Order: sequence, then structure tokens, then C-alpha cells
Amino acid sequence: MFRLFITVTVLLTGSSTMLAADHTLLATPSTIEWGHYAVTAPALTVKSGDTVTIQTLSTCGPNSRLIAEGVKPEDIPAYNDPIYTADIPANQKGPGGHILTGPVAIEGAEPGDVLEIQILKVQIDANFACNGFGLHHGFLPMEFPYSRSRIIPLDRNKMIAHFAPGIDIPLHPFFGSMGVAPGTGRVDSAPPFSHAGNMDNKELVAGTTLYIPVAAKGALFVAGDGHAGQGNGEVDITAMETFLTGTFRFVLHKHETLLWPRAETPKDYISMGFSADEKEATEHALLDMIDFLVVKKHLTRDEAYMLSSVAVDLDITQLVDGNVGVHALCPKDIFIDSSTK
Repeated sequence: MFRLFITVTVLLTGSSTMLAADHTLLATPSTIEWGHYAVTAPALTVKSGDTVTIQTLSTCGPNSRLIAEGVKPEDIPAYNDPIYTADIPANQKGPGGHILTGPVAIEGAEPGDVLEIQILKVQIDANFACNGFGLHHGFLPMEFPYSRSRIIPLDRNKMIAHFAPGIDIPLHPFFGSMGVAPGTGRVDSAPPFSHAGNMDNKELVAGTTLYIPVAAKGALFVAGDGHAGQGNGEVDITAMETFLTGTFRFVLHKHETLLWPRAETPKDYISMGFSADEKEATEHALLDMIDFLVVKKHLTRDEAYMLSSVAVDLDITQLVDGNVGVHALCPKDIFIDSSTK
């Protein structure tokens, strides 16, 4: 499944009969999904090959909370308050807390297909981020049995976060949550699974590509939970949470088999696994990497297992979202023969 987008993009740009369109989806009370991934009416419908620029909220909360924590009202993106003050019925919220923009339906997408999402651009829309942990949450709830929060100034020109005096953190913005609808109904926005969702995978910055198995007609992609940066593990339950606008190109692959989300960066092939059990999540990520090496790199299963041991890194993505995330990174530069690239 990796590297398919290169061929498809050439076809899209090289044929006058396959012109792609550009769309914009702003974050408004009528274009968001609050706390869930669901089979619901799309906010926008596009064709395979189209590009969509999507505006998203942070998880920092309403204007009143941000102002109480010291953020100037004029520094809060204008699209935040109308959503928090809108009369959105309670039965349309939850069970999670993320406010996600979408869904975007892709014409012709059906269960058994794969949706490719090329992450073309990620723009930070605010000069601050927030981080915090709460009572009974995070990876060490017994060590920190209380709540704390912090506003982190962002220098978007230098792409640095001023965490504290003497501590500056480079910014690497990415969407903590990107995914498609489950096969039926509604699922919590917090735990990631085969629909992708709240992966919190810091590798998925601009210039990378995500592949997700389609489970519902139209795929119904949503995005949100913007991060200016994050450490693997996301141990206190939040990253540098902020407002992001992303530009995505969607490419539909018909009748492709994929069990778990995969990704590709300029340097690595990535497989992912999610489970409430860390060992099981690791098994999912490793087994999917082995399958990739067998199918796409034409190794025997034994060779793929061995290569995974000597060249593939298994990293903890996050530890705090109900389902633990683990991702496997296989470096591209080890494939020196053109037949395996």
C-alpha cells in the first residue's frame, strides 16, 4: 500500500480528463463532529484526487477558559467561540471530547477500499498552545492526583515553543486525530483503532501520507486535535494543543486490503497497532509491518521477521487514549535494489 500515491498523482496531474479540484472546509457549528467518529451526513463531498483545506479547533476549550488562563481575547482564533456558544444538542456530542471538522465524503469510497490522505500542509493558527493533566487521567494518575494546565507561547516565525524560561521546543505541527467513520454507528473520539482516529502519531507532519481502510460508504474523513508538537507517549494526556489548518489530498484505492492504518514519510514506512493492551498493540504493528515487507518488498515471511528485528524501530505512539498506540518504522534507505524500492 505504501508508495501508491506517487503513481496516482502523476495520473491526476498529467491527464486533462482527470482534473482535481480544491475545496475549503471551515470549522463552524454545522461542519464539526463533537467527540466521535460516526456514519453521518457529510459536510463536504469530493472526488478522488481532490484537495481540501480543513480548519480545526484545539482541545484547549472555550474562550472563557482560555481568557481565564491568560490568553488575550484577540489571540484566540475567531472560529472558536461560535462553536462553543452554538446551541448544539447534547445528543450530538460525545462520548469523547475532541471537536473534529468534517466529515468529508469521497465519491465512490466503499468498505473494502483504502483511502490515501496526502498531508500537504499544516499551518498553526494561534500564537499559543495549551498543555494540562487532570485528576484520574494521564499515565501516572496516582503520582499526580490533581489537575494542572499551562499556556505555552508559540513563535510561529521561528517555529519554537517557549515552554519555560530556558526551555524552547522546536515546533512540529500535526493532527493528533485523523480518521474515517466506523462501519456503523458512532465511536468515541478518544481511543484510536482501525479507523485511525486519535492516533497522536507525531510522524504525521506535512509531507507525509496516511492510508486508512474504508469501513463506511464515502469513507467520511474528519480531522482535529491539532498539536504544535508532542513527545512519544503523550504521558500527561495532552500535547502542545493548538489550532491548525491542514491541506489534504484524498486518493481512493479500490479493492485494496488493509487491516490497520499505515503511513509513509520521506524517510520511513510506518505500520501501526492499537489495543488496550500494550503487548497486543505492538503485535498488531509488527505483524502489519511483516505483511508489508512480504507483499510490497517481496521478502519471505521469515526474512521479514528477521529484518524487523535488525532494522525496524518499534516506538510507543501514546499511552493515554484508552487504546495504546505503537508504530513500527522501517527506514527506506535500506532498500538499495530498485526492485525493492
